[in-house]
Amino acid sequence: MIGVFRLESQVLHGSGKFERSGLGYDAKCKEATATAFSYLKANANRISGAISTTTKDYIINYQDLQGIGMTNKLATLIAPASVASGKPTISSLAVLGEISIAGTLINVDELATALQVCLDSGAKKVLLPITFAAVLGSVPAELVGCFNLIFYQSAEDAVYKALGTD
Repeated sequence: MIGVFRLESQVLHGSGKFERSGLGYDAKCKEATATAFSYLKANANRISGAISTTTKDYIINYQDLQGIGMTNKLATLIAPASVASGKPTISSLAVLGEISIAGTLINVDELATALQVCLDSGAKKVLLPITFAAVLGSVPAELVGCFNLIFYQSAEDAVYKALGTD
């Protein structure tokens, strides 16, 4: 079952530590969040000059809003970029997809199901990898029409669009 997760983040002066809470003992979740933070560390200056992964510590709390259990597909890159740059994400946004350490876009399974969960959760805008454009025809038009779909082509593009700095 696909779930909805809220990420609350905080940035403090420090030495580049990344702390996360709310994940429990799930090693795959922790690995996915560490991968995203590693990507941020390697590409911070390409995203924003305001992001420092050497003089700031990042804390992210993951909340499972439906109580279905954590997933290893969490949009961790956007949360620290948002808090570090002081720019909130655009309102009513759901983020689909994930990135590899090299920046490769990875789709989620079952787009229609994921969009239905987004709709049920009150999302009005959905940020998703451009690779989903090819499978939109398999999703009911009534469901697609409920959203302002925002496609991203790279991890950096996802951050820009999520923060409304396109």
